[in-house]
Amino acid sequence: MELIPAIDIIDGQCVRLTKGDYAQKTVYRNHPWDVAKEFETYGFKRLHVVDLDGAKAKHIVNSDVLQKITTETSLTVDFGGGIKTDEDIEKAFANGAQMVTVGSIAVTNPELFLSWIKKYGADRMILGADVRNGKISINGWKEDSSEDLLPFLRKYVDAGVTNVLCTEISKDGTLQGPAIDLYKRIMQEYPNLHLIASGGVSSIDDIKALEAAGIPAVVFGKAIYEGRINLKELEIIDQR
Repeated sequence: MELIPAIDIIDGQCVRLTKGDYAQKTVYRNHPWDVAKEFETYGFKRLHVVDLDGAKAKHIVNSDVLQKITTETSLTVDFGGGIKTDEDIEKAFANGAQMVTVGSIAVTNPELFLSWIKKYGADRMILGADVRNGKISINGWKEDSSEDLLPFLRKYVDAGVTNVLCTEISKDGTLQGPAIDLYKRIMQEYPNLHLIASGGVSSIDDIKALEAAGIPAVVFGKAIYEGRINLKELEIIDQR
């Protein structure tokens, strides 16, 4: 199973929200690049970075933080938050992101998203499928679209998407356990998908449960910052 720690950024700081609520923000570290370097020392190869300011502003804001992380570590960084235009995606790649996570544009401008898949390749694109009450949520989780999850995924799997990051918003930042049944349904429908589970992970046991359910990858952050997961005790088996 691929284990991916997460760094969320507001005002250049490492933070976590609860259920995507900007009013429920906890600042954990002032320098996200120091956190990234610590993750690297524990053997992680991959990092998920979210520009929460960018998601809210609808354009990339913290590109300088991204650049510092990618220049000071050798981690494979996937970056999301505020990628709305050709200029945004070019900025993300120019500042060292190897992959980008795109959600809102896949809902509001499918043609643009499909053009990015064609231009950059499906291996560099992660479809962000953030779910609330069965619907895809957009723009920093401030709006719910009319898109139902499984048909939304079908549209892009058929177009060549292989990487999907699915966050169950009601679980995110709650430390109440991941939405395993949801991820099982996705994998039953799309067994060849590289699905990245996100939201609710509270312990190593949660990670083991996802692995036992056949989920290929997991993103987790708050459980690390709150001391629920001790990285010294986490056996990193497969870092693709």
